[in-house]
Amino acid sequence: MTSLPLDGIRVVDFTQVMLGPCCTQMLADYGAEVIKVEKAKIGDLSRWSLGSDPDGLNNPVFSSLNRNKKSLALDLKQDEARAAVRALIDTADVVVNNFRPDVMERMGFGYEELRRTNPRLIYAVGTGFGLEGPYRHKGGQDILAQALSGVMRRKSDASHPLSIYATPLADYSAGMHLVQGILLALLHREKTGHGQQVAVSLYSSMLAMQMQEGTTHMMREKDLNWGAFPLTGVFETTDGAIVMVGAFKQNPLRDICNALEIEDLSLQPQFVDFDAQMQRRPDLQQIFREAFAKNSSAHWLGRLEQVDILCAPVRSLPEALNDEQTTINGMILDAGETKAGPIRLVGSPIDMSAATVTVRIAPPTLGEHNDEILSGLSVRQGDAA
Repeated sequence: MTSLPLDGIRVVDFTQVMLGPCCTQMLADYGAEVIKVEKAKIGDLSRWSLGSDPDGLNNPVFSSLNRNKKSLALDLKQDEARAAVRALIDTADVVVNNFRPDVMERMGFGYEELRRTNPRLIYAVGTGFGLEGPYRHKGGQDILAQALSGVMRRKSDASHPLSIYATPLADYSAGMHLVQGILLALLHREKTGHGQQVAVSLYSSMLAMQMQEGTTHMMREKDLNWGAFPLTGVFETTDGAIVMVGAFKQNPLRDICNALEIEDLSLQPQFVDFDAQMQRRPDLQQIFREAFAKNSSAHWLGRLEQVDILCAPVRSLPEALNDEQTTINGMILDAGETKAGPIRLVGSPIDMSAATVTVRIAPPTLGEHNDEILSGLSVRQGDAA
């Protein structure tokens, strides 16, 4: 097997649900040995996300986040189990958790305690809102971070009701920020020989995602809303919907009108420039809606692409998964079969020519690797489990 970038890096993973597991899965995909420490008999909370499932505790939600990891299931209320984990951590390069502040400390696994015997340790923490501050102990969750960070208030049309974004933006972005922090800390350790603590939060990741909007507000007290630009929108056709982005051209309105086979609105004083178009956005959008409603998505996509206006069909997730481009990009991974059928997973978005992601370890059953891991620590399973 080709050497992977993180071969030889051992990660002890206390994470669950999504923020932490999507981070540690990426580390595992690129070669790290990730040992997932789970609660005996219960495991990661995501094992229960779908209720009853044909694959039991290896439901699709858990499987999507936990390939290439080993599962160690222990009762950490037992002294022997904590001693085994402490011995494991002493051999580790990275420890990751996404508990509320102080939980790891109460178990005896706080950073200050662990660094005494493993000064090279990278101690990575994902929280809801930060390690300090008024929200320190508030339960962290993706939707709450959307709300508190201002993301939920941002709408492309003020008339639309407030709503929850259906994909966990905060969990995934914070998880990827945690990956970045761990890799930076590993690079720093190569230079200095010392480990450190790395922390991210759902809240900060959501604020960082709004860097352009936030900076524009702080410096100019203006609202920047890319989705509310006058020549951008989602429009129904006779057989579906398309999205259009009229930007990055000298006179996109002229080209849009050409594609829609209507008069050139850019010649009219009320639509002559961007500021005028913003003032009359509802009028423009209504004109576009009426035009798009007269023909099919394929027809309008062809017309818009002829004049180099950015556009795309609005598709369902199953349509995207079945697209040839998805396969070519390596975004579908097969991980064997269970009694319920094939295990098919969404792959890594990072394409490295010398480090192809494969499923080396299928999403593990709860405690699947107890014997392997504990025997390597000279701890009897019966004492630690």
